[in-house]
Amino acid sequence: MSTVKPIYLDYAATTPVAPEVAQAMNACLTADGLFANPASDHAFGDLAKGAVTKAANALAKLLNCNSDELVFTSGATESNNLAIKGAFEFYAARLERPHFITSKIEHKAVLDVAEWLEQRGVLVTRLEPDSNGLISAQQVAEALTEDTVLVSIQHVNNELGCIQPIAEIAKVLANHGARLHVDAAQSVGKITVDVVELGIDYLSLSAHKFYGPKGAGALYVRSQPRARLRPQQHGGLQQQGLRSGTLPVHQVVGLGKAAEVANESLAADMQTIGALREQLEQALSELDGVTINAAGAERVAGICNVSFDGIAGDSLLAGLPHIMLSSGSACTSDNGEPSYVLRALGHDDRSAEASLRISIGRFTSAADIEAAAADISELVTQLRSVSPWWQLDESAVLATAMSLAWGDEAKLLRNADGSLSWKAAGRGELLAMLPIALTFYEKHGSVDGLVAAIEVDLEIATDRRYLLLLVEDLFRELDSQ
Repeated sequence: MSTVKPIYLDYAATTPVAPEVAQAMNACLTADGLFANPASDHAFGDLAKGAVTKAANALAKLLNCNSDELVFTSGATESNNLAIKGAFEFYAARLERPHFITSKIEHKAVLDVAEWLEQRGVLVTRLEPDSNGLISAQQVAEALTEDTVLVSIQHVNNELGCIQPIAEIAKVLANHGARLHVDAAQSVGKITVDVVELGIDYLSLSAHKFYGPKGAGALYVRSQPRARLRPQQHGGLQQQGLRSGTLPVHQVVGLGKAAEVANESLAADMQTIGALREQLEQALSELDGVTINAAGAERVAGICNVSFDGIAGDSLLAGLPHIMLSSGSACTSDNGEPSYVLRALGHDDRSAEASLRISIGRFTSAADIEAAAADISELVTQLRSVSPWWQLDESAVLATAMSLAWGDEAKLLRNADGSLSWKAAGRGELLAMLPIALTFYEKHGSVDGLVAAIEVDLEIATDRRYLLLLVEDLFRELDSQ
């Protein structure tokens, strides 16, 4: 590798706290600072309350809303839960089968709430994105019913960076009773977010996505026309009764300061970060077999999602320990599954696994991008040099796979029309009469492509499910060689 210097390229997962934010927060922690309870009826409490009001005003300016339309929370996950569950509790009681519309590529903080609602009798529609990860206003219009309570669509997808047509979706809902919730965790502080212009009823955000502290967020709740919801936690009347609990002044002040800095630097950040992403994508595109996912959509400047043909996905991150990046959302990285977002776009498991989300931020330099691109390109080239999918031709791949499974009992044949077929014996009665015609529809092959191209002539009925498992086993064994 050309460098061993650590490079942070995971800004979509979290951002470092801006120096101005850290300084403002520190002033709220000790006895000589603004440490008091902002609900206390004394001078120190008034000072703390004033700091909270200032923070709310800064965030309201960033979103173009009124400060009394903001509810401070612990982050976008809580805000999503409060908005979606709270809206359904308020609006759905009169409906026999209330309806919720979302998409298949939302953050888990929305998808898991959708599943929770479904278990309680709510009808859930999960819209399919196009190949660039976009949900159209027409899809929403076609999915609406008279019992639709809420539509929840992410402003910017956390893996792809594509920007959804929120204003167009809001226009579809203008003459309908359904409300619009937007998870804006990846857009606030990164692109212009005007809740009035976009026509949003509820908007969720997290401070740590735009150089504020972790554990701080907010929910915008529209006042005109009024959007309603039921509180989800109880124990006080703070924040108009919508979210009980003593406000953490240092966290709220940090969020407000991050919003203030974003207001001042948004245009410059977008231009600088966008140029760095272009530099990165141009460098990576010099390799063959590289796909920039959602390239056909308008995207936030800081996110690049890229897939590499012909390599095993787990080798990518393992081979780049000095570059901090991810293969998908940080919130789902522990489950070991390929990205559900990329699979929703039509990627098979192999392609989804061989993808990286590279996210750039305010403190990224052109030198960081140059070094990271060089190291990623070098690693991909090395992995492909030992990859059967990249190096071997179709016949060799098939012969190797069949040999690993059946040894000498596998026989690869070239048919008169040029297609390939093999015959096997020794797998018992189930495979005794199994002729399979094989063709690859992709350059390097895939499990999905292989199975789709197989035609089976079995006298036993349990053929296709068994065959799928068999082929997956073959490919896993081939990859391990």
